[in-house]
Amino acid sequence: MSAQTDYVKWFRNSAPYINAHRGKTFVLMFGGEAVAHPNFANIVHDIALLNSLGVRLILVHGARPQIEQRVMDAGIESRYHNDLRVTDDIELRCVTDAAGSLRAHIEALLSMGVANSPMHGAAIRVCSGNYVTARPIGVVDGVDFRHTGMVRKIDASALQQQLNNQHIVILSPIGYSPTGEVFNLTAEDVAVHTAATLKADKLILFTCDEGLLNNDGQLIRQCEYRDVDSELIKQPLLKQDSIVQAVVEAGDIGINRCHMVSFQQDGALLQELFTRDGAGTLITQEHYEQFMTADIDDVGGLLAIIEPLEAKGVLLKRSRELLENEINHFKILVRDGMVVACAALYPYPEQRSGEIACVATHPDYRGADRAERLLELLEKEARQQGLDSVFVLTTQTAHWFQEQGYVECKIDDLPPAKKQLYNFQRNSKAFLKALN
Repeated sequence: MSAQTDYVKWFRNSAPYINAHRGKTFVLMFGGEAVAHPNFANIVHDIALLNSLGVRLILVHGARPQIEQRVMDAGIESRYHNDLRVTDDIELRCVTDAAGSLRAHIEALLSMGVANSPMHGAAIRVCSGNYVTARPIGVVDGVDFRHTGMVRKIDASALQQQLNNQHIVILSPIGYSPTGEVFNLTAEDVAVHTAATLKADKLILFTCDEGLLNNDGQLIRQCEYRDVDSELIKQPLLKQDSIVQAVVEAGDIGINRCHMVSFQQDGALLQELFTRDGAGTLITQEHYEQFMTADIDDVGGLLAIIEPLEAKGVLLKRSRELLENEINHFKILVRDGMVVACAALYPYPEQRSGEIACVATHPDYRGADRAERLLELLEKEARQQGLDSVFVLTTQTAHWFQEQGYVECKIDDLPPAKKQLYNFQRNSKAFLKALN
C-alpha cells in the first residue's frame, strides 16, 4: 500500500473524530520543558490545526526551568518545600519575567503565517489576561511560601466569551488577588481548575513519557482514575510526578476525560485525538456500567434481553443450552448487577475473520451508545486475536451496522464453515468490516 493510499485511508478514518471534536472545549497543559523542546513548534502546528477544525482551546503553560535559569542568573538559591517553590520578592520578578517571556513566545508561534508552512493562512487570534484569581498558600509545616499561591477562582464567563469569539486563550502560571497581589502558581493547578470550571470536554496534559507507564515501563493506553491510584502504590516515584498528581486531582474534582501525551513525539496530540488506538493514555471516571466477559451465571440475563428480539425475528433463536455452551464468546455490559447489553464474537482463525452476533440492548437502556461501545470492544478483541476482518448477518439492522462502518458483501465472501450454516429462509444480509 502506497504512502498516499495510507494517508487517504487515515484521513477518512479520522472524519468521525473531527465531527466529534468540533465545538468542544479542550484545556491543554504543557510545562516549560515542553516549550523548550525542539518538537514544540510541531505541537503549535497541531494546535493550529485543532483551532481550524473548530475546537475551542485554552492553553496553560508552565515555566519552571525558565524560572530556575533566571533565579540562577540572579545568583539566588532556590528553596522548595513539598516540591513547591518558596517565592520571595526577588524570585517573583523572575517568575513574572519568565512567564511573560514564554507567553509572548507562544503567541508569536501561533501568529506565524509563512507561506509553505503548516501555519500559512491560519489567522489565529490569541488572548490572555487576568482570568485566574489566586490566594497565598500561606505557612505550611512552618514554611512561609510568601508569593507562592493556589487557584481560588477561574473567570469562566470571560473565558467563554473569548472562546465564543474563536480566540485561543493562553493562561500563564500566575494568579492575581483582589488586593492587587501577584502569585506564582503551578501550571497543573491552573489547568485542572480551568478544565473543571469550564466543564471542559478534555484535559490534555503533555508529559516527557508516552503517557502513563506501568511498573514494567509499558504504556497504559486507557484506564480509570482509580487505576492511576493503584499505579501510584506500585510505583512510589510516580507520587513525585506533577503530571500524574494533576491526573489524580482531575479525577477527584470530577473531570470526565483526561489525556496524557508526549511532548517529545511528533504528532502525538493528533494521533491521540484522531485515531482509534491513540498515542498516549486516556483516563476516565469510573462508571457504574462495566464491560465484562459473560459466564454461566449471566445466561438468565442474556435470555431476558434476546428472547423478545428473537420473537420479533430480529435475532436468530438460541436455546438456553446453546447459550451455556457458547457463553465464553459473549461480552456483556452490566449496570448495578443487571445485564443491559450483550454481543458475541465467533472467530474463524483460518480465514482470519470473525462473526459479530447477537448485538442487543435492554429496551430500558437503549441509547447512550451502549451497543456502539460493545461493538467497538469486540472489534478490538478481534484485532488482538489477529483477525483481519469481522462480519455480521442481519435482517433488520442493516443501516445501523452500515453507520458503524460495515459494508454489504456476498454470502460467498463468508468463511466456508459459516456458509454451510447459512439459513436461506431468514435471507439475512451480510456485512463486512476490515480491521485497520
